[in-house]
Amino acid sequence: MNYYTQLLNYTTVMYKMSKLSFMQFVFLFIGIFVLAFKTPGAQSIGVCYGRNGNNLPNAQATINLFRANGIGRMRLYDPVQPVLQALRGSNIELILDVPNTQLRSLQNPAAARTWVRDNVQNYIPGVRFRYIAVGNEVDPNNGGTSQYVNLVLPAMRNIHDAIVAAGLQNQIKVSTATYSGLTSGFPPSQGAFRDNVKGFIEPIIRFLAQNNLPLLANIYPYFSYLGTPQGDLQYALFTAPNVVVTDSVGNRQYRNLFDALLDTLYSAVERSGGPNIEIVVSESGWPSSGGTEASAQNAGTYYRNLINHVRQNGTPKRQGRPIETYLFAMYDENLKGGAETEKHFGLFNPTNQQPKYQLRF
Repeated sequence: MNYYTQLLNYTTVMYKMSKLSFMQFVFLFIGIFVLAFKTPGAQSIGVCYGRNGNNLPNAQATINLFRANGIGRMRLYDPVQPVLQALRGSNIELILDVPNTQLRSLQNPAAARTWVRDNVQNYIPGVRFRYIAVGNEVDPNNGGTSQYVNLVLPAMRNIHDAIVAAGLQNQIKVSTATYSGLTSGFPPSQGAFRDNVKGFIEPIIRFLAQNNLPLLANIYPYFSYLGTPQGDLQYALFTAPNVVVTDSVGNRQYRNLFDALLDTLYSAVERSGGPNIEIVVSESGWPSSGGTEASAQNAGTYYRNLINHVRQNGTPKRQGRPIETYLFAMYDENLKGGAETEKHFGLFNPTNQQPKYQLRF
């Protein structure tokens, strides 16, 4: 018996035991049903569907795995048609990326309208699009992505205009996915964008603020931990027994590195003209192999604690609501480049689709 059947049965018993009229009971049931959907943390966890592997299950098997595990949100890094087809009717909410390599073509407004038509409108209402991420981790100081710096904002504008022209602006939000490496400052209240990225990111922040759009951000305590000599592993894994950092601004106390990184980014966004912008954590994860402190035990601890944490009451700076978060990633990706750890962020074994960790989504 599923949750909603139980809810119906329970309220029917309530009706039989009450002295309410039928119409009063109907309004009561609607109220209970709405509250059930608004339970704090409901559907706050998503998983990124990276596809850099030659041993991955097909699209339909992957969608089935999402649904079997109660994973209600997905990030997809490019508009792969078989995946979009498999998502039809699944009720999974989607972040769909515009890959960096497609940004140049979207400098043309007509091309942006075509992209939205082909990859979004053609799949509505069957697919539940939530965000379009125009570019991923573009950084003026990164030789691999610096070529795209001047392309991100015009492409965002054109995609946003195409979404508006399609009448979908109340359903789908346009953004870009950045990462915490663009910021500096300590404690978190002193967070600011680095001087050599301000010219790139601050116009994007203003655009998001003007259009009431969120910022997507990839937050990885693992990499921050690696970059800190004598780093505190418990602080990175959400297992620190005591407060590690106290920020004198607001007397905010930090027991985990994830909150500190996220609040540092919030401070930077506020300083750049986006005081009301919401940050969606579009990636976060921990590798199970291939490098320092990359183990199944640490990864399982991180994922379990992250899930529990983001379902709670936000960060010290932004309290009172869950943090929309997407775990990286669904599978280990044996063809992914970079350090060996990059291949070992999966939550599920791609060959047999069995979970690597016991997680409750």
